Amino acid sequence: MSDREVMEFDVLIVGGGPAGLSAACRIMQKAQAEEKEISVCLVEKGSEIGAHILSGAVVDPIALTELFPEWQEMGAPLNTKVNVDELHWLGSDTSSKKFANWMMPKTLHNDGNYIISLGNLCRWLSEQAESLGVEVFPGFSAAQVAYDDEGNVEGVITGDMGRAEDGSEKDGFMPGMILKAKYTIFSEGCRGHLGKELIARFELDKNKAPQHYGLGIKELWDVPEGQSKPGTVIHTAGWPLGSEAGGGGFLYHLENNQVVVGLIVDLNYKNPYLSPYDEFQKYKHHPVVAEHLKGAKRVSYGARAIAKGGWASLPKMSFPGGLLIGCDAGTLNPAKIKGTHTAMKSGMIAAESVFDALQLETSPKELLQFNDALKDSWLGKELQQARNFVPVMHKFGTFWGGAYNWLDQNVFSGNLPLTFKDMTPDYACMELAEKHVAPEYKKPDGLLSFDKLSSVFLSNTNHEENQPCHLKLKDAAIPIQSNLPKYNEPAQRYCPAGVYEVVEANNESIFQINSQNCVHCKTCDIKDPAQNITWVTPEGSGGPNYPNM
Repeated sequence: MSDREVMEFDVLIVGGGPAGLSAACRIMQKAQAEEKEISVCLVEKGSEIGAHILSGAVVDPIALTELFPEWQEMGAPLNTKVNVDELHWLGSDTSSKKFANWMMPKTLHNDGNYIISLGNLCRWLSEQAESLGVEVFPGFSAAQVAYDDEGNVEGVITGDMGRAEDGSEKDGFMPGMILKAKYTIFSEGCRGHLGKELIARFELDKNKAPQHYGLGIKELWDVPEGQSKPGTVIHTAGWPLGSEAGGGGFLYHLENNQVVVGLIVDLNYKNPYLSPYDEFQKYKHHPVVAEHLKGAKRVSYGARAIAKGGWASLPKMSFPGGLLIGCDAGTLNPAKIKGTHTAMKSGMIAAESVFDALQLETSPKELLQFNDALKDSWLGKELQQARNFVPVMHKFGTFWGGAYNWLDQNVFSGNLPLTFKDMTPDYACMELAEKHVAPEYKKPDGLLSFDKLSSVFLSNTNHEENQPCHLKLKDAAIPIQSNLPKYNEPAQRYCPAGVYEVVEANNESIFQINSQNCVHCKTCDIKDPAQNITWVTPEGSGGPNYPNM
């Protein structure tokens, strides 16, 4: 490591999503208000801020209003206020029932919320951060945590640039830098690979329920002008997932004649033959959805895992040398299906804790007070009130779990004196293939449904050729020798980007990894029943390049 350049800052932030950017802005706001000199650096693995950001997204502006009270005058890209709010139960591929407004859990009501592109909001937040004096470095992946001699976090090591697939150095090779800081804030998003390491190393999830996840798959469509209904929010439950999996669909009308449509599939499903991607293609053919896509053109595609365990799965978020915030920890409110406002608030609380510590003559190694500050904030109270939402759905299913949640949220405001926990990790829910039948998936029609490779093309995914594979197998034999006979190797189906294939060559089965297709959703790291796949960062700027997602 001696040949690596070292840069030192007061605060280092890993990840340019809403949590990290809010933390950066808040620290510098505090520094300016109190006339203090603080150096803040933010690194982002995407080619630009927003390139890897994907969310629904209906956003509650509460945290943004706290961070920038004048955000409307400042031009924040929240342009489409929700004006239609619908929830449908899809009973089959043709039938549906629209819920009356009073039948919806009040957490799903979107009065005062906005339909946005979260990528565009992050780009705007980055502009504010830079104008406040934050150094923002896109295209730099934080590949490793840097620890000091006592085992405390002292920063990160960025990924090497210019390594060949076999690990050798290509022409123009540049070793990664060591970025050191008094405090490092990790905000990598759901299932961040460094956050995962930190949780294990410091036992941050001790006595907590395991984190639970959904896979969100989303498309952006241009619709004919007469069909555009800006401000319309539609959520669905039931078909096509039914009894096979939990989750639900969404369709939102943005400005500029654009519609987003998506499906969230809970990753605790049992059937190894289930393909979340193909369930989504099916979903778009339902009349409730299809009528909004008549004559429309699909312009972007993406997928991302969602940390939805909520309060019961939230780890301790402090450790010696730093903090874990946003979806890296799992601050999403599953009862609202919203994580932006909670991620931003966690970043703001982190910023205040870090700023206060930096003013002390001797700054403490671990900011234990951050955990209490978060618990005592509106964010903590919101997550506590939603604590049963996911475990109840897992225990009783979408319909009866939904009925319980309606009672809990609408009548008791999340304060029923019961606490449910789901202690089974999502990967352990998968059952043997012999217990299940493969769902029927029709050939895509090229109008509403499409194959995986044409979808990946629309994600603008690109990885530098001839670099080490960023999808690591702990044991290369497991996919063919164990997963194939037991589960018909489910990686072929749970991956929404065609990364994993079982191919036949010379009368033998070979597990093929098409890492160049990877959209960084992290599903493989979560759902592999053998927990044999570890996602690590590829070379900086590799991955999807999402516009408007």
